[in-house]
Amino acid sequence: MDRYTVISSDCHAGADLADYRPYLESRWHGEFDQWLDGYENPFRDLTAPEANRNWDSGVRQAALEADGIVGEVIYPNTIPPFFPMSGLVTPTPPAADYELRLAGIRAHNRWLAEWCSEVPGRRAGIGQILLNDVVEAVRDVNWIADHNLMGGALLPGVPPGSGIDPVHSPAYDPVWRACEERGVVMNVHGGGGPPSEGYFPATLALFVLEASFFSHRPVWALVMGGVFDRFPNLRLVVAEAGSKWIPDTLKAMDEIQAKQDEGSIGALTFIEPFHLGRRPSEYWATNCWVGASFMNREDAVDRNLVGVDRIMWGSDFPHEEGTYPFTREALANTYWGMDPEEVARMVGGNAAHVYGFDLDRLDRIAARIGPEVGMVAQPITSLPNSESRAFVPRSATLS
Repeated sequence: MDRYTVISSDCHAGADLADYRPYLESRWHGEFDQWLDGYENPFRDLTAPEANRNWDSGVRQAALEADGIVGEVIYPNTIPPFFPMSGLVTPTPPAADYELRLAGIRAHNRWLAEWCSEVPGRRAGIGQILLNDVVEAVRDVNWIADHNLMGGALLPGVPPGSGIDPVHSPAYDPVWRACEERGVVMNVHGGGGPPSEGYFPATLALFVLEASFFSHRPVWALVMGGVFDRFPNLRLVVAEAGSKWIPDTLKAMDEIQAKQDEGSIGALTFIEPFHLGRRPSEYWATNCWVGASFMNREDAVDRNLVGVDRIMWGSDFPHEEGTYPFTREALANTYWGMDPEEVARMVGGNAAHVYGFDLDRLDRIAARIGPEVGMVAQPITSLPNSESRAFVPRSATLS
């Protein structure tokens, strides 16, 4: 093994906004034209000269390959039709907006499936669904599977006050069943899920502080709700949400479940305790993975607390806080001195397993462009001029 086969488990793409129109059913074209005319883009990276990296295949592939990346898992980035903001951070729609939003994400999914097919086997696109209507959600899961969106489905944020059941409700069992039967991975992305409370002076600061909590919440919702007991082959990935929280969360879930099995937690006595088939932490080890974008040295040192086979590195391309164009340096800064076999799993092998990439095929491409194992084995001597948290100085030493 001379070079690593790098698959980013966290990239982003989407059409230029006007280009979504052909992917909408014609009955929505009038509403789309009105929406587009009044939409004001709040995202700087989507107005920058290099915004075409989101949709121009040639530009994108040249950038990724120059950075040593051979495959990518693709979350939304540009704004689907009829959304007030990005598909990642917009909460579950109210009933009045549901039909338009559903039309919007279906247009995005159609565009994404066609765009991913331009580079076969190297783009695992993640389709979007909504949970307002379970029958329609199941239909979209099947569409995602039928159209080879290898990345699976994006679990929408369902914060308190959404007006629909929480994620741990058995009402969504048909969705989980469809995902399990069709091999569709369920994904959660950092920033998705906080409730919409209007805009006030502290709104953005509170969003940043609380986004990680709501991004992590589906893990304990599905585990403690018994979803993995009922659907043991369902797979859940939590991306761009860090990894330091995982060991403490698993410990807390195990302790709470043990108390519930005993019948009480302090003064809280359960009339009908909800029993799981296994300890909560065991479901993490079989059904869950973390897309550990911005994985830094400290995260890598603690990798065994999370599980080397549970970790997937991500570059967050094309976001400004991502590792591009310093991915090789980011990998060396994080993984220097570590077992190359473990590094290979975290930077590509695990993602290939979860999302179904043909690793043999990608290995042949990586033999030309992948980061050299010897280079990654050495710590970098200076930090590049990058906003990525992969380069935040850390005091952790190799263990």
